[in-house]
Parts: sequence; structure tokens; C-alpha cells
Amino acid sequence: MSYNGPEQADPELIGGRYRLGERLGQGGMGVVRRATDELLGRPVAVKTLALGSDADPAGALREARVVAQVRHPHVIVVHDVVEHQGQPALVMELVDGGSLADRLAAGEVLSPRETARLGLDLLDALSAAHARNVLHRDVKPANVLLEKDTGRAVLTDFGIASLPGATTLSRTGVFIGTPEYTAPERMQGGDAGPASDLWSLGALLCAAATGTSPFR
Repeated sequence: MSYNGPEQADPELIGGRYRLGERLGQGGMGVVRRATDELLGRPVAVKTLALGSDADPAGALREARVVAQVRHPHVIVVHDVVEHQGQPALVMELVDGGSLADRLAAGEVLSPRETARLGLDLLDALSAAHARNVLHRDVKPANVLLEKDTGRAVLTDFGIASLPGATTLSRTGVFIGTPEYTAPERMQGGDAGPASDLWSLGALLCAAATGTSPFR
């Protein structure tokens, strides 16, 4: 991946090759937009820091490094890191189809077979991450993309993941995450390991099958 210098005068072209398009979604710290890689002629997704957020620009680079440790068909791929408005932006694979959260918000639920398939796919993705000592720490419906043509599930947003030797976003006395999908030991500030991610996966699967989190 590359982290290039100042961007061109055209505010919609970043990194000299990525043409920004429509907004796909926004979280507390990042905005994801559809974009076109004009060099290779392919669609991509670009994640930039949300304006007015207190996100640390170093967090984007950290997220890219974390994802680079885990190569798996059910884990989002980061292609590049470029500069946008003086801040790093992540260029990722584009997964068309929206998130599991979008599907649940539309009043849809997964069938038992679909839920089982989703669980196995995400379990495989988390196992690959845990084998590299990466903890996702924010497994929830909004962070699971469902590809519309194939049904492939993709785990995304490793923004608060932990990686050995890397600085995390957590600070003493500060909780970062989504309470209704977070394991009790993390909520209580205790040590968290792979089991915490699996607890979150269990809550996610309950929501997928019933339409709502069991802890809302």
C-alpha cells in the first residue's frame, strides 16, 4: 500500500487515481463512499475520516495495517492508503449489497439456513484474524456486508481492532464499541480475548435470525 503526498486540485480525485462518488455509509468516525479507480478501471470503496469527529488520523493507517495482517475471503480487502483533505483515506474493495444492519432495518431476517451459513463464514473470518492475534472487538450487523450477487459475507471496519505491538484506541476508563454486541468482560474493562469476539458473533446471529439484538 502507498501513502501519497498532497492530493490534486480536483477535490473529487484523490491519490491521483480514485474518483469519489456517492456516499455508501457513515459511522461515528468514518465516511465510506463509492469511487472509481481510474488507473485500473474498477469500482472501489473509499473510507475517509468524518468531518467534525475526534478520530485520530493515525487510526486509519493503523486499521489498514491490521487488515493487511488478515487475508481471507470473508474479510474486507484494503488496496491502498492515500491522502484526502490532509488526512489518510483507505481504499478498499467494493462490496455491493449493503450491510446486515441495512437488511434488518428493512424488516428482513435471515432463514435458519442463511443464519448458519453466515455464522460459519464469520467464524472462519474471525478464526483467521485470531490466528494472527488480531481481535476485531466490534462484531455487529453494521460491520458485516452482504454481497448481493453471491451472498458472500464480508467482515469490515477493523477501526478498533487490537493487534500485538500496535497502539489501540482504548484508553483507561474509556469504553469504545457497541454495547449491545459487546461481551461483558469488555464492558467491565477486563481482559478480552478471542472469546469476546465469539460472544459478539453469537449476539449478531441472534439478531440476524430474529430481527433484533437480544440485549437492546
